[in-house]
Amino acid sequence: MSEHQGQPAERPDGAPAPHQAPALPAATVFDALGAEYERAFAGSAAHHASLDRLLEHLAPGSRVLDVGSGTGVPTARRLAAAGHRVVGVDVSPVMITLAARQVPDAEFRCADIRELPWADGEFDAVCVYFSLLQMSRGEQSVLLGRLARAVKPGGRLAVATVPVDVADVSAVFMGQPVVVSSFGEEEFASVVAGAGFTVEERHSVLFTPDHPAGAPEPHLFLHGRRI
Repeated sequence: MSEHQGQPAERPDGAPAPHQAPALPAATVFDALGAEYERAFAGSAAHHASLDRLLEHLAPGSRVLDVGSGTGVPTARRLAAAGHRVVGVDVSPVMITLAARQVPDAEFRCADIRELPWADGEFDAVCVYFSLLQMSRGEQSVLLGRLARAVKPGGRLAVATVPVDVADVSAVFMGQPVVVSSFGEEEFASVVAGAGFTVEERHSVLFTPDHPAGAPEPHLFLHGRRI
């Protein structure tokens, strides 16, 4: 899935607002958004700070899996520019085309990350920036466990989400109808730890996307190490 966020639409009383349009698959959503998503989110100072922390821990030429690589900016671009071997995976053909053009030194695959087999210890690190939110809570937990096994013992994790306590809630994300699930901050940290990572750092911020419909939303960044 693409690096993405989605806050539930709300009625004035704070409850989720129903909408007429059915939820769209992630590939359809991010095919429609394309470079618009990058313009809205790539300038996040907290995202760049998270990449700074990850880069500090990586040995030269590390092999890094970027889950939900989107347009390749900023994650794959910064990692590749630092000399690391990046494999980006995204369900959106439009995003993969943009990423391949913008980050030619990285490898990109158009696929559902949940369906790809990885060898144990295949990667030195994995990035999961906002790419879980259109999965159910159960799918998120299972995927994080699979990703932990794909990372070498002692390898690094950088993961970010919108830490809200919602499950299968209808939302409108940049004009696109979606269904989102997430966890509160403490529960998400527990899920990451349960998947096989030691959580070493966490950072919470409010970020407003650079988009006409952008509103402040909480972002949680965790850094960890494969047990």
